[in-house]
Amino acid sequence: MAKKKKSVELSDQNITFNIEKISYRVIRFLPTLMTVDVMVVENGVKAGMQSLPFAHIPRETKKIIKAN
Repeated sequence: MAKKKKSVELSDQNITFNIEKISYRVIRFLPTLMTVDVMVVENGVKAGMQSLPFAHIPRETKKIIKAN
């Protein structure tokens, strides 16, 4: 039986999206947890990292992530 990947690194693809004037840059996708680790950028300043549920990100971004 094939092993599932624990995480998919996406930091080299420079995937970004905005939610309510806050910009997010995708770092990695964790398929087992269905979460996305993102770098938060507010007003051009890095505000740290967060883990967002995959269901809460925009549809266009989901298509890019799931294609990998």
